[in-house]
Amino acid sequence: MPRTKTAKKALRQNARKHVLNLDRAKKAKAAVKTYKKLILEGKKEEAQAQLKTVYKALDKSAKSNTIKKGKASRMKSRLAKKLGK
Repeated sequence: MPRTKTAKKALRQNARKHVLNLDRAKKAKAAVKTYKKLILEGKKEEAQAQLKTVYKALDKSAKSNTIKKGKASRMKSRLAKKLGK
């Protein structure tokens, strides 16, 4: 357990950031899952609209360092490619 005042504060901050990071990652994963499901069902127009939501979720995750910038970029590229096929 932390002893100093600053260590206690750091523990509180870490707990708060952990919850936010989990939430961001969960939203991104759910958006990707919905998008892939739409593509499998052949609903291209709905998938195109969902792609914007996926991009937004991935960008927010990358901005907050929940996932790395390169991974977000790679995922966006691959997901867009799936829509084209």
